[in-house]
This record gives sequence, structure tokens and C-alpha cells, in this order.
Amino acid sequence: MSYEAIAEEINKNQGKFIARLREAVAIPSVSAEPERRQDVFEMINWTEKLMTKLGVKCQQFENGQETLPDGSSIKLPPVLYGFLGEDPKKKTLLVYGHLDVQPAHKDDGWDTEPFELVEKDGKLFGRGSTDDKGPVLGWLNAIEVMQGLGVEVPINIKFVFEGMEESGSVGLEDILLKHKDPILVGVDFVCISDNYWLGKSKPCITYGLRGCCCYSVEISGPKQDLHSGSFGGTICEPMNDLCWLLGQLVDARGTILIPGINELVAELTEKERRLYESIDFNLGEYRNDIGVEMLTSDCPKEILMRRWRFPTLSVHGVEGAFHGPGSKTVIPCKVIGKFSLRIVPNMDPSDVDKFVVSHLNELWKKRGSPNKINVVARDSNRSWVADFTDDHYKAGIRAIRRVFGVEPDFTREGGSIPIALTFEEMTGKSVMLLPMGAGDDMAHSQNEKINVVNYIGGTKTLASYLLECGTL
Repeated sequence: MSYEAIAEEINKNQGKFIARLREAVAIPSVSAEPERRQDVFEMINWTEKLMTKLGVKCQQFENGQETLPDGSSIKLPPVLYGFLGEDPKKKTLLVYGHLDVQPAHKDDGWDTEPFELVEKDGKLFGRGSTDDKGPVLGWLNAIEVMQGLGVEVPINIKFVFEGMEESGSVGLEDILLKHKDPILVGVDFVCISDNYWLGKSKPCITYGLRGCCCYSVEISGPKQDLHSGSFGGTICEPMNDLCWLLGQLVDARGTILIPGINELVAELTEKERRLYESIDFNLGEYRNDIGVEMLTSDCPKEILMRRWRFPTLSVHGVEGAFHGPGSKTVIPCKVIGKFSLRIVPNMDPSDVDKFVVSHLNELWKKRGSPNKINVVARDSNRSWVADFTDDHYKAGIRAIRRVFGVEPDFTREGGSIPIALTFEEMTGKSVMLLPMGAGDDMAHSQNEKINVVNYIGGTKTLASYLLECGTL
């Protein structure tokens, strides 16, 4: 039976698949909020039931306990593993996805209730619709249609669905190591659908991800918070020190000011440079979508490279400072600034840590403040780049061409999905990111959505990809 018959059946089931996504979004599986942890368990169980109906043999691997900041402990959600097919003559695909979501509340600025899927103007609004419940369901929808039409899935499929991705994938790597057999043994290639097209209309394949190094810098002074009317001007204030330090990490155009950082970056190859020549990217549309008047460059290629290819530094917040509405004229006794660097090949996190800590300590000597400083290198993960010319990627190209009639762009991502590198290292096989959502889906933000055309077209792409994998 042809791909066209599968695509037609997917179209016929559009309403059913949207209703299925509505059920999934309604489960508020926020891994970062302890009071919602049970919902993550519910989401995993819900998914397992759906997979079991499709003949997937499932197993939940226990994930231990998590210690909360207050010292209490809470159970970590298990990792859901499943496999479909055990034919030794067939290739085996590993599919990864996550079932937890970012926190969301309507008063954060949502136009709709975040855990109620709302369809409007061809868009499906709801937390997790694009990150990552829609794509996870896309795999299962595609398999369901193929089975219903009597089409043999031409490969074996293993599934790894976790419930802590939005909280650092706690425990996942340990589970993969402990249960390498059966999870990873026999895998021939890996596919992840947990990112997005570059724009709104042209599909892409993603072959690289930046890593991330997180830091905090603590400045402490007086023994307690003080009234600025009584003590302002008489002490060296920690907040003033911190703002001065943070202001010397990166300039207004995004150039990192930490000596040694930029020298770590791998040189841009001519083959890679040519990829940027053909990428369909509208600079004005990008600027308008995020609502800014000016970007750090007027060159589209330069902006893409700054998003994907070069390191960046972002300041994220200050802990210990007053942040509510209105005025509070207090001098905080201790403040903690938080920032991160997105890193690229060949930047090793340990080298980056040394340069960051050294730079801040040198700045502190110049400041001449009597307050105390403590710079801490926190979580980090490495960057990942794959060989986008291998046969696995060619199968992805053919799948997209068949569904959308165009050649996909080859993109890298500015964000990080550390598990991509983990899978590559633990299997020694090709890992590919095959995104479903559009570039304006606003994952992690207010009014997250997935377009109906992306959800249904993405399901077709995954079905087409499964067929193509059978030819490898």
C-alpha cells in the first residue's frame, strides 16, 4: 500500500488525533512543581495504555527519589520503555520523547487556560501541544494508521519516553546505563522530534545543538536587609556590586567579554558555511515575531550563526532582590545573579568554567568592594553535531520531500537536548532531530501552540520516515 493511502487516512483521522492531543494536554504533567508530580505519573500511565493498544510491549523503569530544597523527598517519575517488533532481519529505530511540560498558569499572560487545548484559526493552543506531547503522539498516530491499513511497519521500534526532561532529565542517563540491554542493544539509528522548524512554512532537519553552562555569582554584605533611607550611602551595597559585574559579561551586541571564551570555538568549515547560503530565513519576520525593533546584526546568515554556531551569554535573574509590584526601598544583604553560556564545538565545559570564574574574580579585584563574592559553576552539558550526509539523514530528506514536496533546510539549534549526545555516544549510531512544530510555537512561553497543519503534516512525515527507514 502506498504512502498516499496512509496520508489520506491520517487526514480522515484529524479530528480523532486532535481529540487525543486534547486529552494529553489536559494532564498538567509539570515536572518542576512537586504538587504536580503525580500528574507526571498519570501522563506516563496514560501513554503506556495507548502504546499497549498498539501492541507495543511496555515497561516502566523506576527512577528513585528526588530531594527537594526543603529537605523533603519525592518520587521521581519512571522512564517508559516500549518496543514494537523483534524481527532480527529488520533495522531497529530508537524514538525518544518526553511527557512532562513547563509550568503554566493563565495569569502568566495566557489568552486561554494552558491545560485546555483550544483550537483557533488552525492553531492548537495548550501547554505541551508542541513540546513534546504533540510530537510523541505523532509517532503513535502514524503507527496506528499503518496498522489499521494493514501496512507492515518495516522496522523494529524502541521507545524511550521520560517525565523529567523539563527538569534536567534527572535519572535518565543512569537508567540507560543500567538497562542498556534491552533499551539500547541492537539500535541502528535514533530519532528525536523535540524541536521546531526554523520558520513557519518550510520543514527542516536538525543536525546540531549547542550545549549550556550555568553559573551563579553571590554577593553578600550586611548581616540582614537594611532600610535604604537609614543606611543608603553608608555601605557598599551588594546589589550595586552585582549589577556592575553582570554588566561586564556581554556587550549590547551580544559579544561575550570573557577573555579566552571565543578562542575555544571550532572554526567554521566551508562545507558548513555553504549550508547557510540556502537556508530560507526571513530576518524581518523573525524580528516581528519576537517583537523587537533591532537585532544584533542585519545579516541573516550572521543571525543564524549567532543562534546556532557561536557561543552566547544570557543573564537570567537575580535571587534575593525584591521583584514584586510597587516599591520596596530595601537594601538586600545578599543577592545571587544567574547567567548561562550556550556553548558550541570545541568548547569543553571545564575550560569554560575556568575562564568564567577567573574573569569574575579579576573583575572583583578591580571593584574594591568589602563585600564577599562566591562564583559557582552549576549544571553543564556539551554541544552535539552529527554527520548530516549519512544514509539516515538521507532517509529523513526523502520523507520530508514526499510529504511537503520541498528539500528541507539543515539547521542547528541554539538550545540543548543533552540526551541527543548521550544516545550517540551510548549507541555509536546516527542521531537525527526531525521537528514537527513551527518556529513560532512559543514552547516554554505563554500561548504555546502547534498548528493543525504541523501536527497532521508532522504525523505524515513520521509515517513517511518509518517507511524510508525500512530501506536502509
